[in-house]
Amino acid sequence: MTDALKSELLAAYDDQLRGTSESADVPTSTDGPVIRVEYASRGFVSYRTLDGLDSAEVDALIARQRDYFAAKGQAVEWKLRGHDKPADLPERLRAAGFEPEEQETVLIAQSADIVERLHGRDSVDGVTIRLVHELADFERIAAMESTVWNEDWSWLADDLVRRHAGGADVYAAEVDGQVVSAAWAVYKKGTEFTGLWGGSTLAEWRGKGIYKALVAIRAARAVELGYKYLNLDASDDSSPILQRLGFVAVTTTTPYVYKPA
Repeated sequence: MTDALKSELLAAYDDQLRGTSESADVPTSTDGPVIRVEYASRGFVSYRTLDGLDSAEVDALIARQRDYFAAKGQAVEWKLRGHDKPADLPERLRAAGFEPEEQETVLIAQSADIVERLHGRDSVDGVTIRLVHELADFERIAAMESTVWNEDWSWLADDLVRRHAGGADVYAAEVDGQVVSAAWAVYKKGTEFTGLWGGSTLAEWRGKGIYKALVAIRAARAVELGYKYLNLDASDDSSPILQRLGFVAVTTTTPYVYKPA
């Protein structure tokens, strides 16, 4: 990987995926450089840059987002990227009552490159991978996720209904009719990016190539639809695997969350 490639990918990410691109089909309002996204579960703060604001203005901006959602009785997530400025933004968020959750790595790859690297690895013996459309399938995927994470993921079925209605492709990997893994691709209209989501796999089916097959299938579909890049936020466990497949780590992302008392 060259520094030039990393810079190209990060610039495309900042220019195309931040700000309004993070709020499609969801009610929003603006406050200076930030966009307040009003999800049903909690608020979300997005922005392209805070350049031009002095320290006092940054602090006031943070406080206004906190208070806006607190007045609605909602928690709010400020999504901080590792290259965001000012450099002391994490400390300023903490001072306003926001707490960091798990950091993830932002990974980007060129879709065609991943197709080439994973040529012939888009299937697994004994596993059926199919595009799904029905609520019953989304509910089965949610049940699989609940098993993987040992918590209630039933909400995911409705989320997948919404994503599918917006044009996302949802794939289920099945063995003898049982969903053992699932993943979906979200095509960011007006950008060059396809977002990769999901990928959780039942413990007994990990390490068999299912995850790579799901990546290969979605990459091929992205190329078919004319999307140049693939992007995802990866955990510390999955990031090294994806980097070996050709994804480039361009920055980190950390949710800073304020929860009203």
